[in-house]
Amino acid sequence: MPTLPWTTPKNAVAGAEAFVMASRLEVTSLRTVPRFFLRSLAAWWQVKGAPGLLGASLVAEPFKRTFWTVSAWDGRGSLYEYAKTNPHADIMRGFRPLMRRTTFLTWTVPAGELPIGWDDAKRRLLDQIEAESTA
Repeated sequence: MPTLPWTTPKNAVAGAEAFVMASRLEVTSLRTVPRFFLRSLAAWWQVKGAPGLLGASLVAEPFKRTFWTVSAWDGRGSLYEYAKTNPHADIMRGFRPLMRRTTFLTWTVPAGELPIGWDDAKRRLLDQIEAESTA
């Protein structure tokens, strides 16, 4: 399971809140995985330099066709600005027809609790998926 470890390009201000976004992305076929992973790397290079990023990580489970991301930001606006900027915006649009199930979740934590651990992020996402499927 390839993991891009938590990267911290900017330290959070002491006492600040971090806006966290986690995602679970599943592509429709194994044939799509290599291209999705390569494009994910382009988004990874972009996110590392994004204004407001406090940290990010990515886990790829290629044989499950699943990718997990978690990132922390100095505010919701910084995340949204990153999401609508290329290459990320073009990647999202281009892969939309090739996606099976996507789940996004946001929450806030005190910045002192960063980095976000994968056990916590995956648990939250799986709880969200379960809640959506029983609703």
